[in-house]
Amino acid sequence: MVEIKLREEYIKLGQALKAAGLVESGVDAKEVILNGEVKVNGEVERQRGKKLYDGDTVTFDAEQIEIKK
Repeated sequence: MVEIKLREEYIKLGQALKAAGLVESGVDAKEVILNGEVKVNGEVERQRGKKLYDGDTVTFDAEQIEIKK
């Protein structure tokens, strides 16, 4: 599990995937999100700009990201 500490109130989904090192670029993030490969709190999410807040979890490619304040 990768933990991301929030610097602001939220982080966008595409940015979180990049920050966790699960994708190399914003283009890669957009592709996997639009393909339905990413889940936020257990639900498939297709919005790259989805705002993630403290306590949210992201799952992609058998990896999990936890968002912390």
